[in-house]
Amino acid sequence: MRSICKNSTSSYLNIAAIAIVVMLGAGATASGQDARIQTSSLDHLAAKADQTVDVSIDAKMMTLASKVFKSNDPDEARVKQLVAGLKGIYVRSFEFEKEGEYSTADLESIRSQLRGSSWSRLVNVNSKKDGGIEVYLMSQNSQILGLAVLASNPKEITVVNILGDIDLEKLSDLEGTFGVPDLGIDKPKRKNE
Repeated sequence: MRSICKNSTSSYLNIAAIAIVVMLGAGATASGQDARIQTSSLDHLAAKADQTVDVSIDAKMMTLASKVFKSNDPDEARVKQLVAGLKGIYVRSFEFEKEGEYSTADLESIRSQLRGSSWSRLVNVNSKKDGGIEVYLMSQNSQILGLAVLASNPKEITVVNILGDIDLEKLSDLEGTFGVPDLGIDKPKRKNE
């Protein structure tokens, strides 16, 4: 599957990741249960899409899935450590052959859920040509409950919703895992790199 909102939008994702880390630092513990975004309003797009992704991994499945990762492989150990505090990963993505297959009302159905008092929009980048990216964080009493990313371009919509104890500095390790697309987040350099 092609990366969401390629080219210039992927550089905006890098900015989004940096903004999140700078503004909030490392993740805090939280239940994550109230941070679930309902995406059923997008179900009708599946009939129009050339390619769809629908990932729903709840807390029980997260525990089972984390057992698959090996602790002796450094990359897998990092992912295993990251998912240990998560309560769920939900991804919906629709890729279309031509432009105009979805409307702004489809995006609004997601945005309306993110306007609640607990959600804060951290990043909003819009381009008429390349689409846009929005990054939201739900927190309560200085605890992170969830992260939401809404990315769109003329031929694709992707919604990523991650619940639970999110270590924002390690978030890039989830890219390409559990159906989370490449969000363009640069991995932090280790001291000996």
